[in-house]
Amino acid sequence: MDKYVVAVSGGVDSVVLLDILSKQPGLELIVAHFDHGVRFDSGIDAIFVAGLAKKYGLPFVMRREELGPDVSEEVARNRRYDFLRSVAKKHDSKLVTAHHADDVIETIAINLVRGTGWRGLAVLDSDVVRLLTGVKKSEIIEYAEMNGLKWHDDSTNFENKYLRNRIRHHTNKLPDDKKQQLLSLWTKQKSLKQLITSEVERLVGDGPDYSRYFFIHIDSAAASECLRHIVGARLTRPQLTKALHAIKTAMPGKTYDAGSGVKINFTSRNFTVELIK
Repeated sequence: MDKYVVAVSGGVDSVVLLDILSKQPGLELIVAHFDHGVRFDSGIDAIFVAGLAKKYGLPFVMRREELGPDVSEEVARNRRYDFLRSVAKKHDSKLVTAHHADDVIETIAINLVRGTGWRGLAVLDSDVVRLLTGVKKSEIIEYAEMNGLKWHDDSTNFENKYLRNRIRHHTNKLPDDKKQQLLSLWTKQKSLKQLITSEVERLVGDGPDYSRYFFIHIDSAAASECLRHIVGARLTRPQLTKALHAIKTAMPGKTYDAGSGVKINFTSRNFTVELIK
């Protein structure tokens, strides 16, 4: 029997996801809700989701944190996923979220605005199960209305201080054919990402020693990908560029502090990487 921890915020997306999964035979579901403590009325959402879990006869787990109204989107997201993954690990389950096709397009746009490079197209590619990425927001709302489902709208979804909300105003205006093109590119880019990861693993090996000669003589983009893998993706692209320069020029016996808890130690031919927690 497949076990899923279903992330339910109380919004229409996660309410629809929960309803769909509850109708599938052979699934063991756990409803998980994270209250960021950003809105004064967020406790109402927790009560609503607890009621949904009771309605479907499912166990309910929640956590509230007082992150406050000024918390960044990134911190709020990280705290939420820390909680959700801890629940999934505890119950030896897969984590499933309600990200849909429009979310994919918004995330691509956000990453491109932030200058994340080609990886900005390979978004939402992780251990999290996302069953609705082929479904449009309009189709989710249509399902909810046809099935008489109730949900809570998060008031922060309409505040322009959040980048995602500002981006949404633009992505919502994209023609359907452009959205479909982006979704097709996203699918291809995720496959390409897996191929690149496999090739990088083959090239760099398991360490702990890495050849300076190899990094000096390969293409800079390939060198950046290889070093990114070695340091566990801790470094930004500017940090990777500076670290690659150090690999080419540092004297034997020197140590280069690349930032983000990454230190690189050099001999005349090789280098080792030290990751500090």
